[in-house]
Formats: sequence, structure tokens, C-alpha cells
Amino acid sequence: MNKAAVKIIKSGIISWIVLFIAWGVISLFYTESFFPSPTETFAGFKEILLNGKLWEDISISVQRVLLGWSRALLIGIPVGLLIGRFRIVNWFVEPFVNFFRFVPAIGFLTLFLMWFGVGEESKLILITYASIFPVVINTIAGVNTINPVKYQAAESLGANRFQSFLTVTVPGAVPSILTGARLGLSTAIISIVGAEMLAANSGLGYLVYTSRLYYRTDWIFVGIVTLGILGFSADKALRFVAKKSLRHYGVTG
Repeated sequence: MNKAAVKIIKSGIISWIVLFIAWGVISLFYTESFFPSPTETFAGFKEILLNGKLWEDISISVQRVLLGWSRALLIGIPVGLLIGRFRIVNWFVEPFVNFFRFVPAIGFLTLFLMWFGVGEESKLILITYASIFPVVINTIAGVNTINPVKYQAAESLGANRFQSFLTVTVPGAVPSILTGARLGLSTAIISIVGAEMLAANSGLGYLVYTSRLYYRTDWIFVGIVTLGILGFSADKALRFVAKKSLRHYGVTG
């Protein structure tokens, strides 16, 4: 196999072509209201794109995801670093992390609506809750994989506990923090769908949920595909920025 063929296969183009062909073939056996074809889905996409509804839903969902995910990073990274580095923090905090990370975020939706209202705050807190645990867990794992020799070297150069934390713990955990951030981003997108389905009047999750009322399965497909494209693009962008700016921390892509 020549290099050009390998490059094409690695790019994923063949996989997408196969997927669209399979989608088109399957759609031949069903009606548009049950399983629309790629062309019917594109027609539905064009319809809600031109009337401005899709752009509005995309912008609202993206804003919610980014705000909730950013909060998760701001809270989860320091918490994970402290749990991983300091034993006493680990003793007190890790039991709560290991308990609540198994409780689905959607299970708290009713409580969050009661406590924080039906506005944006309840949705943002739900997204933050859902995406914070991958960040915390991966940060802890990153701290735990740091070679103890590095701490000994820092101490031999006169670094105190706080200085070794800043110069050894934080840089050493960066690759794992990035992994946690990527997983947290995907979890944030998943959770926003549930939140918007049950407690919103806008957003891609709301679009997917309410389209069933009009038997517009093509709009449901549009919402699903759009969510996938947004998540895929966001992950690619995050990896690109991290590769360029965090290369000296061991991040390679």
C-alpha cells in the first residue's frame, strides 16, 4: 500500500464515505418520517438554517457548554492537584469524589431546578457537575504518575513543599489534565442535551426533543449531526492549541 492510500485512510475520509453510503441504503427501506436519507436530512438542515433557528440553538448550546466546562476546569484542576499531591486532602475529599462521580448528573436536574430556578444557572451547574469528575480523576492520575525522583531533585535544590508543587506537580500533571479536559468537554456536550430536553426552550437538545412533536425526524438527525460536528471540532481545536502551547510539558497531540 502506497503512502497516498495510507494517508487517505488515516484521514478518515473512507470511513465517512462508507457511513453515508450505509445511511443512504438503510433509508431506502423506511419512510422519511422514520429514517430520513442524507439528502432529506440536508433539506431539513437547510430549512432550519435559513430561518435562523439552527444558528440560534447552536449559539445557545455552545455558550452553555463553554461556561459550564470552564467552571469545571477552574474547580476540577486545583482540586485534582491538591488531592493527588497532599495526603490529608486526599483523605478528606477523595471519598466524596468517588461517591458523587457515580451519580448521573441528570439525576440532580430536578433538585437543581428547585434550588437554582429554571433559568440558565441550573443548566450551567448541571454541566459543571457532569464534566468536573473526568477533570478531577485524570488530574489525580497525572499527579500520581510523576516520578518521586523529581521531587527529591527539587528538594535537593532547596525547594520547599509549595515550590515543588508549582515546579514539579503542576507541570508533570499537564498531559493528564489535558486528557481530563477533553473528556470533560465531551461529558459537557452530553449533559447539555439532557438539560435542554427537560428544562429549556432553546438549544440543540430542545430542537431534538421537540422535533418529535412535528414528526420531523430530519430535524432530529440535524440536531444529532450538529452536536457531533461541534464536539468533534471542539476537541480538534483543543488538541491543536494544546499541541502548540504545551509541547514543552510533554503534550504531543
